[in-house]
Amino acid sequence: MKIKTRKLQKSVFAMLLVLLIFSFSACTGNGQSQKQTAVITDKSYGVFLSVTDNLDQLGDYETVVIDAQYFTAADIDSFKQKGHKVYTYINVGAIENFRSYFNQYQSLTLAPYENWDEEYWVDVSDQTWQDFMVYDLIPEMISKGVDGFFVDNCDVYYHYQTDAVLDGLTHILRVMIDTGREVILNGGDTFLDAYCSGGSWKDVITGINQESVFTRIDWQDESFGEADAQDRTYFQSYVERYADQGADIYLLEYTTDDELIRKIKDYCHTKGFYYYISDSLELDAR
Repeated sequence: MKIKTRKLQKSVFAMLLVLLIFSFSACTGNGQSQKQTAVITDKSYGVFLSVTDNLDQLGDYETVVIDAQYFTAADIDSFKQKGHKVYTYINVGAIENFRSYFNQYQSLTLAPYENWDEEYWVDVSDQTWQDFMVYDLIPEMISKGVDGFFVDNCDVYYHYQTDAVLDGLTHILRVMIDTGREVILNGGDTFLDAYCSGGSWKDVITGINQESVFTRIDWQDESFGEADAQDRTYFQSYVERYADQGADIYLLEYTTDDELIRKIKDYCHTKGFYYYISDSLELDAR
């Protein structure tokens, strides 16, 4: 009995030691913080910007991106009570002509947005636009109880690479981060790399959503194809670089090609990235 007991004690001690070392390694990652690997499924993440009513139709998805301007706080709270996370789309670098505030800020538009007839790039360096974002639109979204922001069109910096535009975007994003909510940057590689040349991405975002890493949109007929190898390599490098530093990564792809869908899923499962594959540019519910 004593021998068995001592062997058992040694075995338990060894197991505890291994668990302790494993836990320490997971936390330190050789001196760098490591995030836990999430279990990614086909329904972990979905982007539904054309859905304007009945959130329950999105009930299969764990985290959804919607345009919260079309929903009440009660709508969102009811959906969240069923175990879902809700991010809201917010257009920081451009403005659409169907928004209620378009006429008020139309004078700040810079140029038409290619391939989107109703949209225009906006001057984010203008204090009036920054104040609208900081004191009106962001608080409105917070009052609706969203878990985070899906920030679109920081690519305005790609078209207008000035310090004033960089600073304007930075100011708006820092206000979002200070709310304690998730901030997912849609694209924005030129802006983010420029900002990180003198600062940390953690000051402005929590993650990146990148569209069309594996897929391509033919804007002539709005059909889908496979991305050029050069483009795919570039965007994979972009998201993987920030993933290695701890940023959450989301891919938004457009395709109905079964083989391409398999490649996207395999890649995201291997990397621990979230993904949503849409069969429509409208991003409506399926």
